[in-house]
Amino acid sequence: MENSTQQVELQIPESSRQISEDDDTINTNQQQQISRRSNKHYGWWFRIFLYIIFLLVGQSAATLLGRFYYDEGGNSKWMATFVQSAGFPILLPLFFLFKSSKNTAFSSREKPSRSSLFLIYLFFGLMLAGDNLMYSYGLLYLPVSTYSLICASQLAFNCLFSLLLNAQKFTALILNSVVIVTISAALLAVHSESDTSTKLSAGKYTIGFVCTVAASATYALYLSLLEVTFKRVIKSETFDTILKMQVFPSFIASCACVVGLYASGEIRILTAEMNGFNKGEISYLMTLIWTAVLWQICCIGLLGLIFEVSSLFSNVISTLGLPALPVLAVIFFHDKMDGEKIIALLLAVWGFLSYVYQNYLDDSKAKSSKSEENEATIITH
Repeated sequence: MENSTQQVELQIPESSRQISEDDDTINTNQQQQISRRSNKHYGWWFRIFLYIIFLLVGQSAATLLGRFYYDEGGNSKWMATFVQSAGFPILLPLFFLFKSSKNTAFSSREKPSRSSLFLIYLFFGLMLAGDNLMYSYGLLYLPVSTYSLICASQLAFNCLFSLLLNAQKFTALILNSVVIVTISAALLAVHSESDTSTKLSAGKYTIGFVCTVAASATYALYLSLLEVTFKRVIKSETFDTILKMQVFPSFIASCACVVGLYASGEIRILTAEMNGFNKGEISYLMTLIWTAVLWQICCIGLLGLIFEVSSLFSNVISTLGLPALPVLAVIFFHDKMDGEKIIALLLAVWGFLSYVYQNYLDDSKAKSSKSEENEATIITH
């Protein structure tokens, strides 16, 4: 009896020591998991910041170079359209860096056929070529400051098409954003005297205005149809799939631009255009090359934001750089910045902030509902 009592007394401290060691192990594992999560969190924010820089810098610099091309003697609308999509080969290495896993959640029956994918790429490619051509006409006939402010109407069209195609709810803030941005664009349409001169007739201003508004509407429709295609047809939003949706339509758009160059006869004047470029032949080639590269840098940022966050967030960020373009246009191209443009700029910023705030509220509501669902799941278990 005495021996058994001593054994029990010895076993108790050993078990308590084992429990304390287990607690230490659990605490260590929890700390390691927290540190991993924080590292992933910081890494995610770094990538988001990098993609935003790519998108804003690429978009702003490419637009300014497009205006520089026209100001220094360039006049080919199809060439200006071609460089907006022809830089897609620099995206090809990303296919090897971000290979999609072969095991997918969808069966082979749910995947679209190759013929369906070809028709999708063809449709979006031709749509992209037409959209870029309208942007080229707008940039040719409008000052950069006016052009960028009219492009802000993309927000209004994005709200409209998201309501019709993506089942987005129309709130008071969204309606406010649509009305304000529409007023901003209408202000520039009504008061165009400050932008029309001997070099720019009222007719060309009207063409530039209509083409820019139409291009903004087409691009908003492009993004909404892209979201519908990802969800209902392709049923996948991996980076590999998003990259294909950028590269293949860009290839088709570039081919359409080459056809346009030959059909319009502009291919015959490109040599004379390069020789007559005010800054020289090397500057002419560098302008076109860097315009193509910068548009693809912009696309990398756009694709990254779509992959990491959403297509809606990437669209909002792309419109963020538009109010900054008039200021850059005044600095680099000495555009006139009269009272009407300043008011239009303030209205565009106001509409943009209303749009962003509504998305912030929606995101906060989604996060709170998700956390409540997680808490309910934990309680039930």
